Amino acid sequence: MFDPVIQVVILAAIALFVLFRLYTVLGRGEDNSPVQRTEPQPKSRPVDTGASDLPLPNADNERPIFTGPAAGGLEDIYNADNSFSEASFMRGAKAAYTMIVTAFAAGDRATLRPLLDDDVYEAWDQAITDRETNGTPAFDLLRIRRAEIESAEMDGNMARIWVRYEAELGDGETTRTARELWAYMHDVTANDPNWILDDVEEAK
Repeated sequence: MFDPVIQVVILAAIALFVLFRLYTVLGRGEDNSPVQRTEPQPKSRPVDTGASDLPLPNADNERPIFTGPAAGGLEDIYNADNSFSEASFMRGAKAAYTMIVTAFAAGDRATLRPLLDDDVYEAWDQAITDRETNGTPAFDLLRIRRAEIESAEMDGNMARIWVRYEAELGDGETTRTARELWAYMHDVTANDPNWILDDVEEAK
């Protein structure tokens, strides 16, 4: 049996040896230098390309280019109202033609009233009355064959665009081709963006 004092000394020596080895392994790096605590790397910031200093695109570079015989008038309209778009206008003109011709054939005055100028409405209202009185059949719109801008102009604050239509109409028994010029007008200073039918002429 070992002397208890000797056992304590031996155990203490073993403990010191283990602690020393732990210190040498955990407390120093491979190059025998103290291990430094790893600091979190700061998040990289986006590289400043100087894009914020670039000038904004020149609005003149985005101006629409108008062509054809109505180009000058369309340019004047755009100068008076920068929200004007020829493509959007033509989509509306085709939709308006369909709506107006359909409403006229049905005698739908409520639909026609906000779409027509006073003079045009009065003439068409009378035409509906005469048709109803005489029992004359109405011609329905079958299809639009052609729709294109004929001319355009600014008259004070009033923009006016003439559209040439060629359409196929029918009454159930016969069909005919309608060739007409419709003039749409719009006050560029008004809050209402809608155009109304101002005049109708037979196209040559």
